[in-house]
Amino acid sequence: MDDDFVASSTPPFLTESLEMAMEVENENSKPPCFSCAFDNQNGGRSFSAESYLASGSLKRVLLRLDPSPNDYEEDVVEMFGFQWVTEMALVESCRLLFGLLRQQIHRLENLVQMSSSDFGKFNTSANLHSEAETIRCQCTEFLHYVKVFIFRYLEPPKVEYDGMLHPYEELEAQLPSVLVEELHALTMHIGHLCELPSSVLAAFTIQHQAKVFPPSWHLLHLHLDINWLVLEVLHVLSEKMMRQVVYANRFINLTGENLTSISLFEIHCGNLISDLISLSINKYIKVRPSEALTSHHYLCTCIKELWILLIQLLDHRNKGSHTECFWSLVNKNLKNIFERPSSSERMSGFETIQCKDPLSFSWWIITHLASLYQFDRNGNLDEKKESNWKFVEELLKKSTDAQNSCFTVPWLGLKGLANVSKTSLSMLELVKSCCCEQQIPTLYESSNSYFIFVSILARMMKEAENSGVHPWKQIKGRIYSKFHRRRMKELTEVGLQNFFNLFLMLAIVAETEDIVNRVLDLLDFLTPSSLTVSQRALIWRGHFAFLLIYVEKNMDISVLAEKLSNAFREKAKEFLVTKNDYAQKQNLWTLLSTYIDGVQEVFETSCYLSLSEEKLLNDGFTMLLPACRGTELSMVLNFLQVVLARLRSVHKRVSQGLQLGNTAPDAQLPLAAKEHHLAVASALWRNFFPYLKSQRMSQMPPSPQLADTAAGFTLLALDIPSKALSDLQPQPVLSMMQLFGWDDMVWPQLVSRYLSHLIQNSALCEAFSSMGYTSYEALTVRSWFRCILQMFIDQPSGMLAKTDAERTVGKSYMEQLTEMTRLIFKLSEVENILSKAHVEESVFKQDPKNALVQFIKAVGRTYSGLQTLPDKSAMVAKTLEYLGDVLKYVKPYLKVKGPPEGLQLTYWIIGCLVKFWAPILATSKAQQLLFRIVDCLLLPHSVLQQDKELPVALLSAIQESLPLYLQGLSFICCQSQMQGAYLNQLLGSIIQQYFGRFLPSSPTALGAGQHPMLTALCTSITAPQMLRLRKTTLHVINENYMQFKGNAPPPRLASVLAFILEVLQRTQSTELCDIDLVLPAVLKCIVLVNELQVKKISTDIVQYMVEGCQAGSGGERATQLTSVFRQFIQDYTAVYDHRVFSILETVAVLDQTLVTSLIPTITQSLKESEHKQGLGRNAAQRFDFYLILVFDDEQ
Repeated sequence: MDDDFVASSTPPFLTESLEMAMEVENENSKPPCFSCAFDNQNGGRSFSAESYLASGSLKRVLLRLDPSPNDYEEDVVEMFGFQWVTEMALVESCRLLFGLLRQQIHRLENLVQMSSSDFGKFNTSANLHSEAETIRCQCTEFLHYVKVFIFRYLEPPKVEYDGMLHPYEELEAQLPSVLVEELHALTMHIGHLCELPSSVLAAFTIQHQAKVFPPSWHLLHLHLDINWLVLEVLHVLSEKMMRQVVYANRFINLTGENLTSISLFEIHCGNLISDLISLSINKYIKVRPSEALTSHHYLCTCIKELWILLIQLLDHRNKGSHTECFWSLVNKNLKNIFERPSSSERMSGFETIQCKDPLSFSWWIITHLASLYQFDRNGNLDEKKESNWKFVEELLKKSTDAQNSCFTVPWLGLKGLANVSKTSLSMLELVKSCCCEQQIPTLYESSNSYFIFVSILARMMKEAENSGVHPWKQIKGRIYSKFHRRRMKELTEVGLQNFFNLFLMLAIVAETEDIVNRVLDLLDFLTPSSLTVSQRALIWRGHFAFLLIYVEKNMDISVLAEKLSNAFREKAKEFLVTKNDYAQKQNLWTLLSTYIDGVQEVFETSCYLSLSEEKLLNDGFTMLLPACRGTELSMVLNFLQVVLARLRSVHKRVSQGLQLGNTAPDAQLPLAAKEHHLAVASALWRNFFPYLKSQRMSQMPPSPQLADTAAGFTLLALDIPSKALSDLQPQPVLSMMQLFGWDDMVWPQLVSRYLSHLIQNSALCEAFSSMGYTSYEALTVRSWFRCILQMFIDQPSGMLAKTDAERTVGKSYMEQLTEMTRLIFKLSEVENILSKAHVEESVFKQDPKNALVQFIKAVGRTYSGLQTLPDKSAMVAKTLEYLGDVLKYVKPYLKVKGPPEGLQLTYWIIGCLVKFWAPILATSKAQQLLFRIVDCLLLPHSVLQQDKELPVALLSAIQESLPLYLQGLSFICCQSQMQGAYLNQLLGSIIQQYFGRFLPSSPTALGAGQHPMLTALCTSITAPQMLRLRKTTLHVINENYMQFKGNAPPPRLASVLAFILEVLQRTQSTELCDIDLVLPAVLKCIVLVNELQVKKISTDIVQYMVEGCQAGSGGERATQLTSVFRQFIQDYTAVYDHRVFSILETVAVLDQTLVTSLIPTITQSLKESEHKQGLGRNAAQRFDFYLILVFDDEQ
């Protein structure tokens, strides 16, 4: 056996020995010892650098290397204050040295007594600490010397020699026996660790960061050192003696008792483990149940290290011989705490340990001891484990004998409640983990003893089944007999959880139907009034866990599903009728949500949906849905989406004949599965869709899940059309699109999200093509128009205007509109229009409003590019189909005059329509829409009421977009043949209504907020269009804003003149209409108005017109200009001769030819004036005329 051990363990030992040899130079000469006075800053070490683990001391002992290669190299060594010969001291003075050791221990004990009263003073404390530390070092150094001496100088046993031995050789031969005797005497001297005085044991509580320790701390840790070093010395002695038994001859002769190196090791090791367990019991008494898992069994890190040292040493010795392993010794001691042993057993060295709750303590300590196996012989984490299953099984038996209804480990207290599964799937997964054929390494660390019991039972049954003998019939009666009416009523929530754990495991490994029937019978013992809500929910989860087992075993679930769905129907009815009792509704929702989660897990688990899953979708949902609010409704709709998607996916797979995995399904499966699919689809349409349909026109914006679910039903109608409701037939897909996608009364939030799911669905497009329904894309574009126009429809009208759309529109809706826009631009019709209009792809990335405007422009350019009348007629029809009743979309904004963002968007988008679709709106098919736009947006009844102020938001929206309407209408006026006069009248009415509304009170304010008509007139448009708009505008201005009442000027005359001047300056041209409509009134203003600002602006206007129409050009404009001045001279010379001549002097500077041509008229007017006055020649007038003539000659 020894040879085998050496052979098998040499390679790793050799490797580690070489490693240790290479580290010799770095060894610290200070001998290792127990110390918890260290910090963890050095790499996060678990133990002190001086510890037996971290220093490598244990590793050297186990590898049979020199315990201290750098120490005791001199010829003389100092111990206990005396000089000794290093190679001979232990042989010659073994008993003396051990006596000195005991003397030093006694000295330290005396220091402890002395320090009980004086240790509080700093000087005294420091002195006592120093003295106690010196004594401890002397003691530990001596025991390390013993180890080194045995390793280096003790000769292995020789063949007996008959001759005379040298006296030293005799002493040397007796040394092993003497060492055993002295070590035994030392253990007797120090006594049991747990029996130290309380004042000494209290040193465990001293903070580790302290620098000065009392003597009691040093004495306590010296006891730990001695207890461990005795075991090390005995182990090194055993290795040196080649594992031969060493007898304590003198002790045997004196006492008659047998004492050997092996028995001493076993007794001392057993006593040490017993002492450590006793210390753990003392700590366990103070541990709260809820802290049991986090509270360790050791009082300080030195105790933890001692446990690890024992694990490493005992398991190492167990590998090389038949000595007991660590777990075996621990289990013996733990067994002793359950009952008092006889007197003969007490003599074995294992003392009885008293514990009030041995079972709970045993679970607690073996859990924590198992965690120490993760440390290796260097004190580093190694994650190694050593099985202790045998004793765990014994504890399980004891636990099941002492179980309460909760089946929990007593020392866990309330923590066991955390083991109640939250879902049926998690409950089943937990149980399935018990049925794994591979052993779970961390199973014994479970917080629930019953879980371990179930795991063991499942493993036993599976092993027996694999061997051909099924044990179910043997244990069936035993298990069933444990549960009866009284026991079932006593079960708490955790007890019910473990009840399900047991029977779920049995249902997995044994007769499923028989076990489920038994469970249903047992649960019938429970009366609803005696159950809490959480218990009822747990029972429902348990039912669904059994359903999942049925599904996994491909068994029909109809019976169990009927039972569950009936209970669900009753609770859904209660939920519907419960109105004001919030607590009752919460309790009911707990059960209903449990049912919903369970049904979802069944549908997600079932491979083919061919096991009567439709039974779970009964009419209880028709009562549940109307009663749901907020998160409740969201949960139900999410569940519905999962079921719809799952049904469609499975139905498609079955229809295509696909199979799961490598196992071919039964030949009848596709047909049977399709029948069940039809039943599931029918249940969904019947019990869910009516509520969905009723919510599409709700008072408040619907949740996004409503649109998602509606899209799911639409795709279901595409896959299984026959089961859709009768009012959707014969084309349910078309009916669904009309209900949720194309209906102008449905919330735009719902429509945009709904259509985004379906626009790019190729199967849906093919379905509409096969129907011959060509308006699919056009109606979808129309819905897109509406969704954008109504993006502010749900905002209160009193909100302040904001420029950032995301501040006023929900961010999610903006994102949805952006996605919808991206998809709309991929429709074939839209792509064709954008391509013909050469619209860049960057348009797709714009925000929805700008993208819509780009599309409007593209439609207008495409129409303008058409050549034939049929193509143009078809395009007009298509664009009108795109628009639909566009004014109906914006009616909510107009009705409440807000919100500001909605009005701005309305007037801007429809203004773009009027401008860029002007050629389309000029056609007879579209003119009625144009007239409605003008009536609703520009000339509503409220605008025609001049005495009534328009809301600021409305006026602002009109001001920003009015140029678009004016430019579009002016183009239409030029194009229309039939309605030209009426359109001109409309254009004039619009200008008349809004020119004055946007005209500032003074010219200085004109530039601050630019007049919309100025923008319209000065923007680049076609010449006919510009002339029409300019003529109409100036006509309105002349008729309504420049007419004098007698000699009194009209109001805001300076602002009107400034407007005209701005038009002339920006257009840099003078038209005939300017001369005809404006110039006479301007000249009149110069003559009749004395206000300097009016005179200045009027003079500038005359200057611009004269310069623009040079009389010498011979053109039509110059002729008309001469005509206007001629009439002006005739009208005003008689009364305002001086002012007229002043004006003509100014004109003469600009255009001499013009004034020259006017001389005859001036002369005639002068004569007529003098004749009327009857006073002869008017010297003043003639002098003014003379000045003009003189100036003209000079030029």
